[in-house]
Amino acid sequence: MMRKIICSAVLLFFTATLFAQLTDTSMQKVTLQQCIEIALKNNADVQHREITSDIDKNNWQGAKGYMIPTLNGDISHGINTGRNIDPYTNTYANQTVRYGNYSLNTSVTLFNAFAIQNNIKGNKLAFQASEFEVQNQKDFVALNVILQYLQVLTNEDLLSVSLQQQDVSEKQVERLDILNRAGNISPSQLYDLKGEYANNELSVVNARDNLSTAKLALFQLLNLPYNSNTNLERLTLSDIAENTSNNTDSIYQAALQNLAVVKAAELRNNSALYNLKTYRSQRYPSVYMSGGLFTNYSSNATTQQYVNTTDVQTNSYVMNGNDKLPVIAPEDNYNINKINYGNQFSNNFNSTLTIGISVPILNNLTNKTNIKTAFYQKKDAEITLNATKVQLQQDVERAYVNVTSAKNRYDVLTDQVNAFKESFREAEIKFNSGAINSVDYLVAKNNVDQSSLNLIIAKYDYVLRTMVLDYYSGKLKF
Repeated sequence: MMRKIICSAVLLFFTATLFAQLTDTSMQKVTLQQCIEIALKNNADVQHREITSDIDKNNWQGAKGYMIPTLNGDISHGINTGRNIDPYTNTYANQTVRYGNYSLNTSVTLFNAFAIQNNIKGNKLAFQASEFEVQNQKDFVALNVILQYLQVLTNEDLLSVSLQQQDVSEKQVERLDILNRAGNISPSQLYDLKGEYANNELSVVNARDNLSTAKLALFQLLNLPYNSNTNLERLTLSDIAENTSNNTDSIYQAALQNLAVVKAAELRNNSALYNLKTYRSQRYPSVYMSGGLFTNYSSNATTQQYVNTTDVQTNSYVMNGNDKLPVIAPEDNYNINKINYGNQFSNNFNSTLTIGISVPILNNLTNKTNIKTAFYQKKDAEITLNATKVQLQQDVERAYVNVTSAKNRYDVLTDQVNAFKESFREAEIKFNSGAINSVDYLVAKNNVDQSSLNLIIAKYDYVLRTMVLDYYSGKLKF
């Protein structure tokens, strides 16, 4: 208990510290790991899964209790008035009798075809499965946090590029405005660049809105109040370990060994098997032993103490001629005394011990119904396990294809950006010298601008796809 209290206090302090970081405008940058830990702490679905796991653990502990003998005590007191049975003498008494009954009973199952043992194993496996289901829910939440975290970084980079594009256009507009006032250029060139500058301003506005939306979505995943001043630690491609596996089969085999969703399905399947065995065992006779201790008390309980013997005349007579002579007989005299409570408690003490066999013959078809239900549950668990493995294999194959495609797209866009940057550098020199018009300049600028935006999206898509594949490979732990 003390260990639980200490752990809870440490966790509460840690969560409060992270919360303070997220709400403090002068804080250090928040890491991806911190965001995941906050989300796992605050997520309602994770909490529901943890409660379900606690319930399954409690059921397992309860199943083990059937191995322990039962022990029950009973105490009752009452008053009988009028003509009734005296519980002490078991005779009729026409008076008020106060009585008390006391008993202590125990019973234990000696053998029931291993029904208890199978039930314990089934509940233990169910508890272990629920623990993995908690972990699976945590994995799901963590992956969503990673996705949204990368979405924020993507929009930050898109905003940064949009601001750079706006700055380039602004400087060109300022330069052309001077040349236009001097009459050295055609006014159309100035207006072309002003239109491009307006497009860049709109891109900045859209990028800021998208960034705010992405941050808001991240805070909602963390179940925390929104703070627009929160800064996230940057991730680069160097932070991501490239998956060196050349085939999906090795990744799939690693996922089978590591992922909680598969282990949970396997344990649920095994638990269903033991549940079926439990109900099948209940078709057979069971051997039990029971015993009890009993005593009672009655206010009418008395003892008779011998005093003397005297001759008394009876109702009988003998004939002496015509005379009736009474018959004299000896009569014992006793003093009647009430038996006190303590003496009755010990004097009336008795015990029983029983060993018996219970044979199920006809129980409203309960056993047959339970067996069929458990059989169908076992089949359903098998289907779920097989479907989980098939779905996992498909997800691994899809993740592998996605990361390969994302890597190829990122490489191609990297080369494209480098080429367009060089093309725009030359176009800018020519445009500044008057060798080309504004149309040719804007084409070159738009090419490099769009390719830069595409490269940012491709980079974080590649990061995300790589992390997903690492999750299936067992390299990414939460």
